[in-house]
Amino acid sequence: MPTLLVLLMVSSVFTADPSAATEEFGIDEKAVSYSGFQVWSITVRSNGEHKLLRQIIEQYDVEVWKEQKTDKAAITELLVAPQVQRVLKVKLTEADISYGIKINDLHTVIDNGNEKHNMSSLNTKTGHSMDWTKYHRLADIYGYLNYLASTYPSRVELINIGTSYEKRPLYVVRIFNRSSSVVKPAVWIDGGIHAREWISPALATYIIRQLVEVPANEALLCNVDWFIMPVMNPDGYEYSHAFNRLWRKTRSVTSWTSCRGVDPNRNFGYKVMGGLGTSTNPCSDVYKGTRAFSEPETFATSNFIKGKASSIKLYLTLHSYGQAALIPWGYNVVYPSDYSDMLELAKSAVSKFTKYRYRVGNAAAIYYPAAGGSDDWAKSIGIKYSYTFELSDTGAYGFLLPASNILPVCQDFFPALDVFAAKVATMKV
Repeated sequence: MPTLLVLLMVSSVFTADPSAATEEFGIDEKAVSYSGFQVWSITVRSNGEHKLLRQIIEQYDVEVWKEQKTDKAAITELLVAPQVQRVLKVKLTEADISYGIKINDLHTVIDNGNEKHNMSSLNTKTGHSMDWTKYHRLADIYGYLNYLASTYPSRVELINIGTSYEKRPLYVVRIFNRSSSVVKPAVWIDGGIHAREWISPALATYIIRQLVEVPANEALLCNVDWFIMPVMNPDGYEYSHAFNRLWRKTRSVTSWTSCRGVDPNRNFGYKVMGGLGTSTNPCSDVYKGTRAFSEPETFATSNFIKGKASSIKLYLTLHSYGQAALIPWGYNVVYPSDYSDMLELAKSAVSKFTKYRYRVGNAAAIYYPAAGGSDDWAKSIGIKYSYTFELSDTGAYGFLLPASNILPVCQDFFPALDVFAAKVATMKV
């Protein structure tokens, strides 16, 4: 957490009753307020401008939201605290670096982004509380998974693969046709690695619903099994709902007691130690931890996937934001020997989208090098097709995509699974 945010812990903007969050988590903590915070988009067109921008970011402890490259420029989106907005305007103007304000007041966007509720009540007609008109807490999501497992035992198996740092269960849903005893090639999908990216678990649960409860999609189970983990980082996800809407990491205790958590997407065991785009500073949002798989969440997930590696032929991890289909390697601008195969399949899948336009390409080339990512690790253990999908939007709301966008994003994305399933079905186990 940037230093400036620590100084701005005031009344809750996430729950109807601030004391309810404190009581629920058993900690004496107030929620972070982002009143007056802005998101700026800054364009640099030379190495000199880029170097100067990095110096400004470090000097004023500004959080980077997103970095991406175009043919002629690099675009960086920053979360800018009220206290430094004036001096940053002066610095950027003096350097003749162009910038624009994408979000004028983060508090307003957060406040309007989701229906205010602590926990949803059970819908007696459906037997669960899930819908896709708002972002749900973990209890709703897990309640829905348990409902599906008990209601559809012939096609759903709920697997507890371990526990999080704060002892929450880590659930994977296996969706399959129990009438067939043949071992089938499988697709893995995960969401919620980064806590604040709420659209990710929303899409993962939507996919689960479509595969399990919509008869028109039964063909997707004929030749392929599905393993879906909607929330890989449940502690962080819950914390982002109760205390800090922009929390990204896990919630493990680090060597610095005031700075908790590890970035789980810098903690997977491929090229992570000493890798680019990571940090050894526990207060950094990209802190990689003391070792690969130091987090119980990444350790349990990797162990499960390794146990199924012979059958899992496609790995898909859902993130936000940016609208991009990213292909390894991400640790640096390096291309796998079968990159052309991966690119062809990604482009075919993306062609199914009708509402949102996605870029497709090497992760490090489109954005920036980042070692320790789950997609790189999945590729490294032999899963041929491994992708990160950065979901909507392209920066108007960033991580704070309003709940009104959940269904449009999900409905637009789902047809791409036909493409992935068709490819996986042709692969031998």
